[in-house]
Amino acid sequence: MPNYDLTGQVAIVTGGGSGIGRAVVLRFAREGCKVTVADINAENAAAVVAEVEAMDGEALALRVDVTRKADCDNMVRETVNRFGQLNIQFNNAGIARVAPLLETDEAIWDAIMNVNAKGILFSAQAAARQMIAQGNGGRIINNASAAGKMAPGRMPLGAYSASKHAVVGLTRQMGLEWAQHSILVNCVCPGIVDTPMWDLIDREVAQREGVPLGSVKAQVASTIPIGRIEQPEDVANMVAFLASADAAYVTAQAVDVSGGRIPY
Repeated sequence: MPNYDLTGQVAIVTGGGSGIGRAVVLRFAREGCKVTVADINAENAAAVVAEVEAMDGEALALRVDVTRKADCDNMVRETVNRFGQLNIQFNNAGIARVAPLLETDEAIWDAIMNVNAKGILFSAQAAARQMIAQGNGGRIINNASAAGKMAPGRMPLGAYSASKHAVVGLTRQMGLEWAQHSILVNCVCPGIVDTPMWDLIDREVAQREGVPLGSVKAQVASTIPIGRIEQPEDVANMVAFLASADAAYVTAQAVDVSGGRIPY
């Protein structure tokens, strides 16, 4: 595993209590970074902080609802109060709902857009304002999806796909607007990741189609050219690179991390 030394850096990870977020928190901690674990589930956030502390790292658990601007502003404020600065933010909080477009009502649409798109905007705004005030730049990395580049097709995830296309668009605009402040903004686009979210999608699609539990995820995973399902650590590796000095000339990019399913 490459080493990307983040010693002395301070990061926030939203949705840090499980899945990809947890993997990124642990990777940042191994690289010497102090981390705020922000999650709507306070118990999950505290459990990940305990993992970091068991590694002799430093971490702060915060319950954060990214759909609330006040929560996002407070998240940054509490991080700076605890650790003195903010250098890196990984905006990972996200949700999915299985619903064909003709069954996607206003409640489903708003729930997904509020977390996946508005939540990224609010979180990134709060981080960028702090980084600008500090005057030494920073890194903002958003979690998009392969579904933010290509429609899921068979998988009835239209609203989710639309929200992730929004993340890609926001990332590009943030990267261009904030480059003058030396804030580099990129997003990662994972594919079929072995996480609780994909277990939920598998379960709901399997119920709709009357097929065995696990078969949907297995079938979709079989289309991955690299030949295996993606692990949260695969995403964390790319996030660590984008947070590192080695990525100092990369901004406004949507980086595919899908094992070749989306080759662009």
